Amino acid sequence: MSSSKTKRWHGNVEAIKPEFLNGVVGQMTAYGDRVHFSMFGSVQKPHYEVINSFDKKMAFDGNHHLHRPDDEEFGAGNVTPIFTMDQIKRIIATGGSGVRSSIPRAARAASARSTGTARPTTAAARAREAIDGEKYAYFKANRDMLPEGINQYSDDISALMLKGMSAEQAFGEIIEKHFG
Repeated sequence: MSSSKTKRWHGNVEAIKPEFLNGVVGQMTAYGDRVHFSMFGSVQKPHYEVINSFDKKMAFDGNHHLHRPDDEEFGAGNVTPIFTMDQIKRIIATGGSGVRSSIPRAARAASARSTGTARPTTAAARAREAIDGEKYAYFKANRDMLPEGINQYSDDISALMLKGMSAEQAFGEIIEKHFG
């Protein structure tokens, strides 16, 4: 017997029922304008993360309740591409059909893969996704000690990490430069 945390679905967001997506839109209205879905679980009620303009994420389970995911549930290779509120509303409005033109080709291809490995299509996109995950994990673990307003330097921190710095080093340099 396998639990829903180990079960994987195909990642085709257009196959999710509009009734469920209406609940997702409700959470997006309250918490953020973007969303991605975990590849764990089922197409009927996948877990998802709502992402706000500061790139903070709130995870929800298949019943639209706050959810504390394990480390790998929303890790690289275990999530669909990110969708905007408008894209989700178009999927609801069309019942999953006719959204091809509203979703970028790369996102459609990744979402439609049946292998369960929806990953960014380029090495640069995969590197950026890994850095964003590391950056967010560091932020989440240290948010009480970080200065107010550090989030406005998110792109600078990512650029430093792309040059080889760890999240701790990149945050430290930004703090020294702008808050020191």
